[in-house]
Amino acid sequence: MFQNREEAGSRLADELRDRKLHDPLVLAIPRGGVTVGAALAQGLDAELDIVLSRKLPAPGQPELAIGAISEDGQVHLNDFAKDLVDKLDDYLISECRHQMAEISRRRKLFRQVRPQATIAGRTVIVTDDGIATGSTMIAALQTVRSQKPAELIVAVPVSSPDRLREVRKSCDDTVCLLIARDFQAVGQFYEDFSQVEDEEAVRLLQAFSVPPREVAKG
Repeated sequence: MFQNREEAGSRLADELRDRKLHDPLVLAIPRGGVTVGAALAQGLDAELDIVLSRKLPAPGQPELAIGAISEDGQVHLNDFAKDLVDKLDDYLISECRHQMAEISRRRKLFRQVRPQATIAGRTVIVTDDGIATGSTMIAALQTVRSQKPAELIVAVPVSSPDRLREVRKSCDDTVCLLIARDFQAVGQFYEDFSQVEDEEAVRLLQAFSVPPREVAKG
């Protein structure tokens, strides 16, 4: 169990602190991932930014993800949904439009306080508060990989073993504090899993608008 997202992020930083990281950048998936990412970035003296991807829920089952869409419009479908593409065609088109509109709203909100960080040539650590189906993480990784990081690491507090195996295919390495076979939902592994609002995510990004090492130099 994790006390909250902040503790989970700090524990991830402990796992990564002794690794050789080149100009590290933590990319968090909003909104819960930003709280984890802020603690992780602070512990590593790293830069913090976001990467946007959104779950594509199954028709009539909003908690079940059939896939995800990234901020550059790439769609990743979970294996079980690939056989249903023909049946879901009209629904997917509509849902992708809806989720891209939400991504656009969030991009406008977050980029007001945090211009996009440079990714190329750096160690990039993508984080969230946990991996459920893995689709939003994989969609995010596809976007990040296209910008040519030197190293692409996924760092998360908790995941099921099968989902973590799928995510590993899209990155160079994974760090996961708890690989749980009895996985039902990310929130079951936190004592406090309160919803993170936009205002909190914006506040955390503002706090990291200048990398900590540059603040220290000033």
